Amino acid sequence: MKVLVIGSGGREHAIAWKLSQSSQVKSIFIAPGNGGTHLNPKFKNINLTDITLIADFAIKETIDLTIVGPELPLSEGIVDLFRSKNLNIFGPSQRAAQLESSKDFAKDFMYRHNIPTAKYKTFKTPDEAHQYINEQRAPIVIKADGLASGKGVIVAMTDKEAHDAVDFMLVDNKFGDAGAKVVIEEFLQGEEASFMVVCDGKTILPLATSQDHKRLLDQDMGPNTGGMGAYSPAPVVTKEIYTKVMDEIIYPTINGMAKDGIPFTGFLYAGLMITKSGEVKTLEYNCRMGDPETQPILMRLKSDLFEILYNAALGQLNSIKIEWDARTALAVVLASAGYPENPKLQDEIYIEDHLISDSYIFHAGTIYKDNKLLTSGGRVLAVTALGNSVKEAQSKVYEVINTVKFNGAQYRKDIGYRALNNN
Repeated sequence: MKVLVIGSGGREHAIAWKLSQSSQVKSIFIAPGNGGTHLNPKFKNINLTDITLIADFAIKETIDLTIVGPELPLSEGIVDLFRSKNLNIFGPSQRAAQLESSKDFAKDFMYRHNIPTAKYKTFKTPDEAHQYINEQRAPIVIKADGLASGKGVIVAMTDKEAHDAVDFMLVDNKFGDAGAKVVIEEFLQGEEASFMVVCDGKTILPLATSQDHKRLLDQDMGPNTGGMGAYSPAPVVTKEIYTKVMDEIIYPTINGMAKDGIPFTGFLYAGLMITKSGEVKTLEYNCRMGDPETQPILMRLKSDLFEILYNAALGQLNSIKIEWDARTALAVVLASAGYPENPKLQDEIYIEDHLISDSYIFHAGTIYKDNKLLTSGGRVLAVTALGNSVKEAQSKVYEVINTVKFNGAQYRKDIGYRALNNN
């Protein structure tokens, strides 16, 4: 079988890496891919990002399955385009992808289908938004309505931060169309977790639980990022919490989308807030696997990923069972200097050969140019390892990190600390 993976990040590198372990997969193309996928002889990077040209490529190459990694092509309607050309593709339609591409759509959907979430209001004009902040007061959460590359959520701990965030989006137009509307939500306290499932429109197949670390610095300090590390499983998701999430969030979401005439196929990611009293609320939806959660989740996956996603694309997920490695997997992101505000690019990356079992370096913001591996984005690499405990996985990852060098590399030294506290 020939497979095409859309995207260029760590998530896509991990998906391609796992697909390459399937006996059914003959060749893997990645559009556009990154430096790490370029260096792997099992993959072929295709320098395409336009969805029409990608569809033409899939027809020409007789691709058997296309898997969409990032949110942008989903919001552009790549799944609808492929299906109109009778091409097998795994992901949600453009309308279904609004669960991620519009925060306002997602919040309205949750309210209508009684899915637990924070109370909110949506604003297009700064004056009304400022007035609402004055009434509600900080801490409060300001979100750009559209896609903002993981940077559109500001948790404002003071009124000034909240007002500045509104001006940043609605007055200064820093996120363009994505920030033309803002969603202002109540601030929820508790512990966050990531809950992902595979869905074919009817059948739901839950993936292993995970938890990521959004803040740049140790002990969850510093600015929000796209994610500085993650681990799986997440001890905070107990059996009781797991059941509650499935019953109160996942099933009502998939059933609600079907009821609204927008059946959901693809990866569904629910970002959760779990309170001390055991309440669970939905922070957000993503219509894709999380990054960096994908890396540890796929490291634990013992089943054939191609078989799972191919059957899901055909609407035949009900025959599939998933098997997991009982060990813990943990990933630590190495980011470039200046990330998240002004990431420094084009620094050369040096990676020594390492012989640490059950570990892997997934590439994200890298490019291979003039026989050199260079940084090309904010989050550069995700060093991932399996261990018999959180501590062992953590120890392996930091050992591998010592073999990687590039100017100004920044990473957290405490990924997994919440799991250690929960054990």
